[in-house]
Amino acid sequence: MLKKIKRNTDRRLWADSILGTAFIFSLIFFGGRVFSAFEVLNPIGEAISDMDITDIVFSQLRKDPDALKNDDIVIVNIGNLNRQGIAKQIETINEYHPKVIGVDAFFREPLDQYQDSLFSAALWQTDKLVLVTKLNQFNSQTGIFDTLETSNPMFLENAHLGFANLITPAQDQDNFKVCRSFTSVEYTAEGEQRLFALKLAELYDSKASEHFLKRNNTVELINYGGNIVRANSKNSEFTNKFTVLDWMDIFEENFVPSVFEDKVVILGYLGEDLWDNSWEDKLYTPLNTEYAGRTNPDMYGVVIHANILAMILSGEYIDSMSNRAGVVVGILLCFFNVLIFSLIYRLLPRWYDGLTKSIQLLEALVLLLVTVLVFHFFSYKLNLTLGIIAVLLAGDSLEVYYGVLKNLFSKEQRRLLFEPLED
Repeated sequence: MLKKIKRNTDRRLWADSILGTAFIFSLIFFGGRVFSAFEVLNPIGEAISDMDITDIVFSQLRKDPDALKNDDIVIVNIGNLNRQGIAKQIETINEYHPKVIGVDAFFREPLDQYQDSLFSAALWQTDKLVLVTKLNQFNSQTGIFDTLETSNPMFLENAHLGFANLITPAQDQDNFKVCRSFTSVEYTAEGEQRLFALKLAELYDSKASEHFLKRNNTVELINYGGNIVRANSKNSEFTNKFTVLDWMDIFEENFVPSVFEDKVVILGYLGEDLWDNSWEDKLYTPLNTEYAGRTNPDMYGVVIHANILAMILSGEYIDSMSNRAGVVVGILLCFFNVLIFSLIYRLLPRWYDGLTKSIQLLEALVLLLVTVLVFHFFSYKLNLTLGIIAVLLAGDSLEVYYGVLKNLFSKEQRRLLFEPLED
């Protein structure tokens, strides 16, 4: 057998392997153009079109992602309180000396003078305050956002600003909005803008934020540590990652005095109260237990910001393979498979279909398993999607290359193709 392999390993084999690899990648490239987002390659269809294999790590392998509680971050529900109510919350919280207060809500239009004056006074009493902004209308030519949406200027004089935009694939709440990543720095005509969670981190722990910025990544993956547990939750596997207080807890001072001292306090919407299962300002995340075919969004925006803040403060980041490295690995995987399949095509033609499909299936499963395990144990995301697609296409595509494409360049084979059949 070794002698046969040696005899068949010639220049033509290497040339065919290179050309076969190029043919497969041309199919992937043009197929991706014709069949939007490779849906034709997705046998299960749109039900898992928004799934990432690493979501399994968050939703299934981490039995209790909330186990390591973060005591530095406190989330306070503002519910449907008006500005007077939120002002009262801020005044009460300030009495217990928090280090930073962030408010994940907009206050765009002036209301009655009494409410606005109370709210302004509460904001002025806060030593380190961060209010959210929203970046609108990204200009791909200039690389900046055209507009910066803020609360009313009367509330901004004592506030630091941080944008609340998160990366999701959907344009509106009716579609899937799975949030796995974020950008920490963007630009508008007013200059550099920083993420809401990053501004909170800068005011709370400047060294941690500096260390994060030194990573110099355009896009960061969120290392989700946990969610909040609803008051009526039946899921006993999880506990609160963060200290969470409802709006009435603040008014009734239903908390221990030390809960706010030297902490980051984020006020935001968590439903009408903690019993409410509202979908408003809620997104899908990898922590969703339904990691394929998601039905209900699982995390409020303010909790996502808290997860990002916790990641920055702890320094527990997720690193990932670059797109360029992913392409290189994909080409190498494809070439290796084409080389092996070409040998099978020459030496064991009757076994070709069965052997190649078995190898493809086993190899794809191994690559998926490796991706999951590396992500789980090393917080590193391998970019093997292109390689897996190439592996799954290699067997049948190589048959097309040898049986059709290569024969088209042979004068004798073209003559046989158009030669009339004998009676």
